Amino acid sequence: MEHSFKPAKESRTIMTQLIFPLDTNHNHTMFGGKLMEYMDKVAAIAAMRHARMQVVTASTDSLDFLAPIRVGEVIEVEAFVTWTNRSSMEIYVSVESENLFTGERKKTVTAFFTFVALNEHGKPALVPAVVPETEDEMKLHASAPDRYGLRKKRMQDRRRN
Repeated sequence: MEHSFKPAKESRTIMTQLIFPLDTNHNHTMFGGKLMEYMDKVAAIAAMRHARMQVVTASTDSLDFLAPIRVGEVIEVEAFVTWTNRSSMEIYVSVESENLFTGERKKTVTAFFTFVALNEHGKPALVPAVVPETEDEMKLHASAPDRYGLRKKRMQDRRRN
């Protein structure tokens, strides 16, 4: 397969969910694990849209909970591919909550997920390079090699221990 290019917008994926009492803990705020499940699903869809093949989650980092999400609020989980290596893709995921009565919206969580594309034999496969177009996409794309280097070092350090 020759190396191809795809705009970041082609991978953009958005999920909207209303938060119910069963989604929350004893403080009436959303369970972090439930939110991480949504984030992983949306990131996986973005990765598959980019690669057009099976993918697996390789890592999650910089998972930052910025504000609580409460019962009755709506969340929008958004993901897109920010950067690619040979077979891996970095996906930026952000979550915004909205109070449907006041209209107040706030960024509640951000994270970077790394996925690896797999061919029909379950082996890592080449993915298209991503082309950033918006200012946010360009900033994330420009800073991605540094994050990649930190992830790689972290993985090497873990293998040694």
